[in-house]
Amino acid sequence: MLRKRLIAVLTLNDGVLFRTKLFRPDYRYTLNFVDAWSIDEIVVLDVTRSGEGDRANFDRVVRDFAKRCFVPLAAGGGVRSIEDVDRLLNIGADKIVINSGAIAQPTLITEIARRYGSQCVVVSIDAKPDGDGGYRVFADFGNRNTELEVEAWARRAQDCGAGEILVTAIERDGWLQGYDMELVARVVGTVSVPVLALGGCGNWQHAVELFKSTDAAGACTQNIYHFTEAAIRSAKSYLRGAGIDVRSS
Repeated sequence: MLRKRLIAVLTLNDGVLFRTKLFRPDYRYTLNFVDAWSIDEIVVLDVTRSGEGDRANFDRVVRDFAKRCFVPLAAGGGVRSIEDVDRLLNIGADKIVINSGAIAQPTLITEIARRYGSQCVVVSIDAKPDGDGGYRVFADFGNRNTELEVEAWARRAQDCGAGEILVTAIERDGWLQGYDMELVARVVGTVSVPVLALGGCGNWQHAVELFKSTDAAGACTQNIYHFTEAAIRSAKSYLRGAGIDVRSS
């Protein structure tokens, strides 16, 4: 069995790090607090709204991270074409995260997978409960209900060539109250590729609960880094103490 992963997700608005709440940028921070050498992976996402700022600022951050960190680096946000993919990989990203672009053009998933391999493609799914016991996929920064059923879209993304699925519970974003276990379990039960969970982690016990309640491959943590000084090594010690097989720091 593969060891579980701890993954840091960093959202950047016009090249500046923000914490988010319900998919809205909140407080502004600098990047110097990330313990990049103990985390298993880093995901950097550009949440700059269309028409705001300059994508070059995001590229600068990706390039800087690629030079300084020694773990896999995934980048996404605004990826709509194979040219966007080429650009991010050329400046140092190891994986590409694609969300709304994949919904608009599922064949882009296949194109990336054929050119660079499935391990390069992470399809991000933002979801909310639909009120009828299921979950629907949202696009465009969580603002547009696509009416797609989460399980159906996850299955199609995998069939198109996605190597991983990153599922985010929109209504948990920024609240630090724990992951949406039902949402994660539904996606895990639908696909055979690794599933990464994001949205709601407020302490390391939440990660323990995620791994004990679901077969998620990775616990993605975002806003917790804005509220804790605990190193990732301490987090991994905590998870090991709870019987979770995590990667060594």
